Amino acid sequence: MSMRDEQVQIRPKSRFYYGWIIVLLTFATLLVSAGIRSLPSVLIVPFQEDFGWSRASISSVISVGIFLYGLVGPFSAALLLKFGFRKVIVASLAVLGLSLAVTPWIRSLWQFELLWGIVSGLATGMMANVLGVTVSNQWFAKRKGLVVGLLTASAATGQLLFLPLYAKLTSDFGWKYAVYIAVISIVLVLAAVAIWMRNHPHDVGAAPYGSDEMVKPTPFEGNIFLAPLQNLRQALSSATFWLLAGTFFFCGLSTNGLIGTHLIAACGDHGIMEVAAAGLLAMMGVFDLFGTTISGWLSDRFDSRKLLFVYYGFRGLSLLFLPYALSSASPYMLFAFSVFYGLDWIATVPPTAKLAGEAFGKEKSGMIFGWIVVAHQIGASAAAYGAGALRDWLGSYSQAFVVAGFLCFIASVMAMQIRKSRAGRAGAAI
Repeated sequence: MSMRDEQVQIRPKSRFYYGWIIVLLTFATLLVSAGIRSLPSVLIVPFQEDFGWSRASISSVISVGIFLYGLVGPFSAALLLKFGFRKVIVASLAVLGLSLAVTPWIRSLWQFELLWGIVSGLATGMMANVLGVTVSNQWFAKRKGLVVGLLTASAATGQLLFLPLYAKLTSDFGWKYAVYIAVISIVLVLAAVAIWMRNHPHDVGAAPYGSDEMVKPTPFEGNIFLAPLQNLRQALSSATFWLLAGTFFFCGLSTNGLIGTHLIAACGDHGIMEVAAAGLLAMMGVFDLFGTTISGWLSDRFDSRKLLFVYYGFRGLSLLFLPYALSSASPYMLFAFSVFYGLDWIATVPPTAKLAGEAFGKEKSGMIFGWIVVAHQIGASAAAYGAGALRDWLGSYSQAFVVAGFLCFIASVMAMQIRKSRAGRAGAAI
């Protein structure tokens, strides 16, 4: 080896790893995206009053957006690997910002469907959980669980920061001002990503965190539309995939599809003001920020199956408690619900992502986890529409909360049907 080669291979280690800048930028991107995905929950009642649309009709638009948000995930993983983080995120933020900017001029339900059901769903789907998993796989050899937990928690933080603000703006000035603030936040994040985002540690002359070997990025092979489908076909033969997808279906049904979409409206049915209800969601965001980050740390150290068993079990109990908390109108009861439900709002993501990585390997796990997220969003979509329809039919959300609670218990049992082989790879118990 020549002296020049030795100089290339042996580099003085920087005290600061640039990958943490990537984590920060990804956190900000996911934070803003999650905040915007939560905005429709604030718009249900104002749109019902301004346009005369039924709650079921508005929920159907939200349902479509949630479904597309999940469906685009596997293709997002392929696009991120093909074109890099910066190009994909900038393009997605630009499209999302444009769709929000024209929202104040909508007059018909089909326009709301186009902008928030289709365009917003696809654009935010490019910046979903798959982005966090792909970033951790590219930039980190160690601490992956912690990074995935932190990035997943950004969804809760987005809710924490934006929902009370959106609710306050809507209450004091009207829903259009909430949309304007959302557009401004998109512009700020877009600029930061365009300037500082990098696609791979090799771009800054570094090795993945926890490794001393600096390697070039592996070129993406295959068609960006066919590769996710090919990976799905292979995954369908695995019982592990079906168990992970099934538990994640119930996860989506019991979180953003149900509580994230309908809690504010459910609180309104019990005389709780919109801003106060948004505060409950924000409080959940506070606790989930800790819960999901700690979940990532725990998934690096403990059996992910048992973590999922506990998470879904506690979530089920929380949902069964919610109708009682709402009917009591006691702030202490609602605070207790916010704490226990919030702690594992999306704490299920790090152990699910880890099990997917163990089962399918680093190269395929991003796209296959994307398909598992599709199941999550199908569940969320079903709950977003179904809970709204049940409310119109029965006059209450209580039945939807109780059903979701019992389904979480089923998810707990399903999680324990996944076992680990001696090699540490996930396999399904037959």
